[in-house]
Amino acid sequence: MLTDLRIKNFKAWRDTGPVRLAPLTFLFGTNSSGKSSLHQFLLMLRQTVESPDRRRVLHTGDASTPVDLGGFADLITGRDPKRALEFDLRWSLPDPLTVRDAKGGATHVGSAMSFEARLEGTGTAPPRLHVARFNYTLHGDDPDDCLALGLERQTGKAYRVHAEGFVPVTTLGRKWPVSPPSHFHAFPDDLQNRFQNLEFAADLTLALEEQLGALAYLGPAREKSERLYRWSGEEPEHVGWRGERTVDALLAGQERQYNAKRKHKLKPLQVLVAEWLKRLEVIEAFSVVPIGRGRDEYEVRVRAPGRRLEVLLTDVGFGVSQVLPVVTQCFYASAASTLIFEQPEIHLHPAVQAGLADLFIAATDMREEGSPRGLQLIVESHSEHLLRRLLRRIAEEKLDPDSIALYFVSPGPTSSTIEPLDVDELGNVKNWPKDFFGDQTTDMLEQARNARRRRLQ
Repeated sequence: MLTDLRIKNFKAWRDTGPVRLAPLTFLFGTNSSGKSSLHQFLLMLRQTVESPDRRRVLHTGDASTPVDLGGFADLITGRDPKRALEFDLRWSLPDPLTVRDAKGGATHVGSAMSFEARLEGTGTAPPRLHVARFNYTLHGDDPDDCLALGLERQTGKAYRVHAEGFVPVTTLGRKWPVSPPSHFHAFPDDLQNRFQNLEFAADLTLALEEQLGALAYLGPAREKSERLYRWSGEEPEHVGWRGERTVDALLAGQERQYNAKRKHKLKPLQVLVAEWLKRLEVIEAFSVVPIGRGRDEYEVRVRAPGRRLEVLLTDVGFGVSQVLPVVTQCFYASAASTLIFEQPEIHLHPAVQAGLADLFIAATDMREEGSPRGLQLIVESHSEHLLRRLLRRIAEEKLDPDSIALYFVSPGPTSSTIEPLDVDELGNVKNWPKDFFGDQTTDMLEQARNARRRRLQ
């Protein structure tokens, strides 16, 4: 699970400052304030580690990726290629990582890791990126017990190793500098040939790749429903960036079982999704059924509230097709996933928007086959109704304030700013930003004033 993030010189952000990421993290703010840039950065890192071109420092995107940020000049603050892109990322490990020094004999065990990097442009046109430095740190339970390993660029394309907590031992006769890293984060293949006790470097790289690989994104523009869906048995990783694999996920996950607490009754995925759609009051009944024996074509049938007959998903309101991927993603996602939702409330009634807060809380609490899922949600939203429900659940003691992080993002003349909302245990926000959701008080006063004027007339 991601726990901390800091970015410098990325798009609208000169410096985000330290940002705490909780199991439930919500970003609010005005349009073009920089909210989307935060999750776009994480998605850019994911698509980079998945890129087969290992010489590519950053894969900023194309038509096949969830985000397309253009070139380095497009993503650097102020479009100034002389600025360096810097970032720090920290996450907790699902299982402790053990590292042994083959020469020194010391053993380090860590339950959390951090990664920091500095990427610089070449100054040419178009600018090309290189890694100025990167560093991994394995954090033990004792703050003084940590192991660090990284690379730093010297003159030309040569790199040197720097380490803390142990001493790297060079291989006899191989004291020349190491090769450049792969992407922004991976140690070169010749590292183990030149040092006798750096076999664990690959474990550090893998831990970061696994954490970034656990990111799943669902965007605001979700695809409309279809009358027929084809499924040939494949198991998608997630519901798709636009929700296009939602029905595939429902069919692939039909053997999976969930419960809210230990020893509670287990429920299949489709039953759980149907219950939440009913609880959100968007439909009364829901099912995915084959259109015939031996066919790979399926229909999504629903019954709207107050209706007797089932109809196809295409024959009900547009909002159902928009919320279905959100609900499915919350429960279909693999354990230890970090789910990114961008404006999940689009096309939804205010009451349903409020209900999304309860859905997200339940998703982080839900267990699969009796085991905790360790799910994390990062949600970008404009919904006051969703926020109000979260604050209510805190006041009702149904949501631990420590398990949630609420932020308001504001644009600025030189950089966006991110401010944590100070919420007490009663759900009160002590530092409401000005015009957080528009100036409602002024609107109500003006409405009352003009109503009085018209009555007098």
